[in-house]
Amino acid sequence: MNRDEAALLDVRNAAQRIRLFTSGLTKANLANNEEKQSAILYQVIVIGEATRRLSTNFRNTHPHIPWKDIAGMRDILAHQYDRVSPDTL
Repeated sequence: MNRDEAALLDVRNAAQRIRLFTSGLTKANLANNEEKQSAILYQVIVIGEATRRLSTNFRNTHPHIPWKDIAGMRDILAHQYDRVSPDTL
């Protein structure tokens, strides 16, 4: 498995975990469940980090995907965690 494939697998797995963690979850439930918030937050960080590992060639081949925004969200969640709300998640 090459580096791009490994990174994409990480993105897919993290996205699947988010779907699992949020299945049947309402916005109100999420707002009151710090464990769910933390789990989702971590998976979004994984997605952002994995996108940074994708080669420039791969990212350039798929310009319709907002790679910088995805990586930027990771930075916000990791460094400005104290300002993240359930609405952001």
